[in-house]
Amino acid sequence: MTKNQLHKLAQSWFKNQGWKPFAFQEETWGAFLEGKNGLLNAPTGSGKTYALWVAFVLDYIKNNPDYKTKHKPGLKAIWITPLRALSVEIAQAAARFADGLETQLTVGIRTGDTPQTERAKQKRKMPDLLITTPESLQLLLTSKGYKKVFKNCTAIVIDEWHELLGSKRGVQTELGLSRLKAIAPKLRIWGISATIGNLDQAREVLLGPDSKAFKNSVLVKANLGKTYKVESIIPETMEKFPWRGHMGLHLLEEVVPIINNSKTTLLFTNTRAQCELWFQKMMYKHPEYAGELAMHHGSINKETRLWVEQAIRNESLKAVICTSSLDLGVDFAPVESIIQIGGPKGVARFLQRAGRSGHQPGKESVIYFLPTHAIELIEASALGKAAINQVVEDRIPYLLSFDVLIQYLTTLAVADGFYPAEIWKEVKQTFCFQAMSEEQWRWILNFITKGSQSLQAYDEYKKIEIEEDGRFKVHSKAVAMRHRLQIGTIVGDAALQVKYLKGGYIGTVEEWFISKLSPGDVFTFAGKNLELYRIKGMQVLVKKAKTKKQAKVVSWMGGRLTLSAQMSELLREELYSANLPFEQQTRELQALKDIFDRQRLESIVPNNDQFLIETFKSREGFHHIFYPFEGRFVHEALGSLLAYRISLLSPITFSIAFNDYGFEILSDQKIDMQQVLDNDLFTARFLVEDLQKSLNSTEMARRKFRDIAVISGMVFTGFPGKIVKNKHLQSNSQLLFEVFRDYEPENLLFQQAYRETFEHQLEEVRLRLALERIEKQEIVVKACEKATPFSFPIITDRLREKLSSEKLEDRIKNMLRYLDKI
Repeated sequence: MTKNQLHKLAQSWFKNQGWKPFAFQEETWGAFLEGKNGLLNAPTGSGKTYALWVAFVLDYIKNNPDYKTKHKPGLKAIWITPLRALSVEIAQAAARFADGLETQLTVGIRTGDTPQTERAKQKRKMPDLLITTPESLQLLLTSKGYKKVFKNCTAIVIDEWHELLGSKRGVQTELGLSRLKAIAPKLRIWGISATIGNLDQAREVLLGPDSKAFKNSVLVKANLGKTYKVESIIPETMEKFPWRGHMGLHLLEEVVPIINNSKTTLLFTNTRAQCELWFQKMMYKHPEYAGELAMHHGSINKETRLWVEQAIRNESLKAVICTSSLDLGVDFAPVESIIQIGGPKGVARFLQRAGRSGHQPGKESVIYFLPTHAIELIEASALGKAAINQVVEDRIPYLLSFDVLIQYLTTLAVADGFYPAEIWKEVKQTFCFQAMSEEQWRWILNFITKGSQSLQAYDEYKKIEIEEDGRFKVHSKAVAMRHRLQIGTIVGDAALQVKYLKGGYIGTVEEWFISKLSPGDVFTFAGKNLELYRIKGMQVLVKKAKTKKQAKVVSWMGGRLTLSAQMSELLREELYSANLPFEQQTRELQALKDIFDRQRLESIVPNNDQFLIETFKSREGFHHIFYPFEGRFVHEALGSLLAYRISLLSPITFSIAFNDYGFEILSDQKIDMQQVLDNDLFTARFLVEDLQKSLNSTEMARRKFRDIAVISGMVFTGFPGKIVKNKHLQSNSQLLFEVFRDYEPENLLFQQAYRETFEHQLEEVRLRLALERIEKQEIVVKACEKATPFSFPIITDRLREKLSSEKLEDRIKNMLRYLDKI
C-alpha cells in the first residue's frame, strides 16, 4: 500500500468512530512511515495515543500486505509508561484500532501488577504490542536470550517523557534505549510529552546527542488552540496577616456549589496528608456525600484506586479528592471541574491538572484555585497569566548517574553477560554519559568486579566475574535474584502495609510516621479512623477506632513541594505589579488591597529593581527577614549561607526559618545590616566553599548516598515481606559513606552524593542566579516596629515546628491581637 492509501485506511476507521484525525496525528503517521524517530508535543486529552499506535499499525500493514490472513508472532512494538495505572487504557486504545483493521495483532501488559501466570505466558509467547514501565523493561533485559525477544522490534514509544526526563528513571530509560538500538536494527524511537519547556533538549536526551536516531528525527507539535481558564476562589473577608495553618479548609463551603453544579469534580491537593484532611472534613461537614465522594493517592491500596478511577468514568462519583496520583494521562471524559487546593508550585503541574477537565479536543479547561492563605492569591494571579501564554518549565536531565549505570551493567551481566568495548560505545551515545571519561569507565568496571579499592577484601561486592573471553557475567543465582528484586531508581522510606486485625489490606504508610505511634494511638488513613494494635514485621495491624481520642493524620516524607524557577519568576513579576494603579491589577491582586496597604504602612511592597530586608525586635529576639521569592529549597540554602557570612563578622547565635516567599534569620543580638551588606553579603563568589561550611553538606550528602547505595546495589533492601528497616538501611549506607570518605575520597559514587546534593537538592545554579540578581537590585532595609503581612507566614511556619496545633492557634490569636493595634 502507498502512504496515501494507508492514511485513507486510518481516516476511514476514524470516520467509523465518529472522529476526524487532527493534523498533528496525520503528520506523526507520515513521519513514522518515512522511518523517522521523533518527539510528539501535544496537550493532555488530545489523542496522542492514536497518533503513534496508528502509525505503528499502518507501518505493519505496509510491510505485511497479507496481514489479515497471516500472523507472525513476536514482539514488534513497546509502549513505555511511567504509571502502571495508565497501561489498561493504552492497551484498550491499541486493541481497538488493531482489531478494527483486522490485523490479528495482540496487545499485552507487563508491569509490577502483572500476575506471575501472565508473565510466564508472555515468556513463552510475547504479544505483538507490549505496554510496560521503565523498571519492567529493565527486568526483561535480565532474561537470558533477550536479544531474540527484541531483535524484530520496530517501534518503542516513551509516553509522558516530561515525567521521566529530569529523574533517574529517565537515565534508566536512556540506557535501555541504548541497548535496544544496538540489537533491533529497524527500531524507531518516539517520545510523547505534554508540558515541557526545553523540547529540543528533551528530544536530544531521548534519542542520544549526535546519534543516527537524532539526526533522522522530527519534532511534531500539536497546535490545537487549547485554552485554560483560571477562576480564583476569593474569601469574603481577607485576613491582613495571612498564615498557612488551615490547609484551605476555611474555604471548604466555597467548593460545595462547584461540586453540586458539575458531573464530576477533582480536588487536587499537594500532599497526601492534605488529601486525607480534606476528605475527613468534607465527610464530617457534608455526610450527604457518602458514596459520592472518594479519595485517591498513591498509598491507598491498588483495588481501591482502580475502583475510584472506574467510578469517575461511569459518573457514579460526584467528587474525588486526590494528589498527583491523578495528574497524568488517565482519560476521564465526565470530569467537568478541577479545583487546585493551594499553590501547585509549578506551571506545568498546574496546566497538567487543569487539562483533566475539558479533556476533549477543542474544549476549554477550567480550573478553580483555592488559596490556603491569602498571599497564594498572588500565585493564582501569576498562574492565570501563565495559562494564557502556556510558558512552562524546563526539565533538567541528570548527568553522570553512575549508580544507575552500575545497576544497568549488572542487569546485562545477569542476562547473557556483556563485552565492555561494545557497551562502552552504546553508553557513550547517551545524553547522561556523553562526558564520561575512559578512566571513569574503567573505575566502574573495576567496581562491579572487585568492589572498588576499599572494598576489595569483601566478596559480597564482587558480583560480576570476568570470563576467559573477556565477557562480564553474573554466575551467582543469589546475586541475580537480589538484583532482580531491587531493579529501579525510586528509593523511598520503608513502606509498611496497613491491615485490619481480621484481614483486609488498606494501604501503605512510611516507617518514620508509624514509629512515632504507640499501641492504642488513633490515626486517620484512607478516610478511616484506625487504632494501632501492633507492628508485626513490615505490617501495621489496626482495628476500627471506637474511641473519641484525637486522631493523628498520616503524613509522608518529602510531601512539601518547592516553587519551580519559572513559577518563582512569575510570582515576582506579579508581586511587582501590585504597585501598578488599582484598575490595572488583576482581580486577585485587587482582593489583596488591604494586605498590601498594611504592608506599605509597616514596610514596602518592592518593585522589580528592589530587594527587601525587614528587621524588627520581639521577645524572641532580633528578626531579619529576606524576600527573594525563590522557593523553600533555595531559601534553606540561602539562609544558611547568609547566616554563615554574617557570623564571620561577629559571633552571633542564629535560628533560620523559611517558606516559598522568603526566610528569617532570628538572632540573640542586633545585626548591623549595613556593615554586612558592605562586606559583599550577596556575592556569588566562593558560593560552593561557603555553602559547604555553612550547611551540614556532609550530612545531606550522607542521606543522598543512601539512595545511591541502594540503586547501585551496594545495600540490599530485603526480600518481599522481609524488607530491611529504614534505620538499618541508613546505618549500612552510612558505614560505606564513612569508609569512602576516610579511605577512598575519589570513589565516584561518594563524589556523586555531593554533586547531587549541590545540583539537585540545593539547586546551586539557581542559587547563584538568585545572588547575581539580588546584587544588581537596590537593597532596601526597613526597620519595622513589628511583624508585617509578608513576614507573618514565615514566623508562624517556624512556630509550627515547635508547638502543637492547639497551642499554635492560641499563640497566633495573641499575635494577631497585638499586630492589629496600629
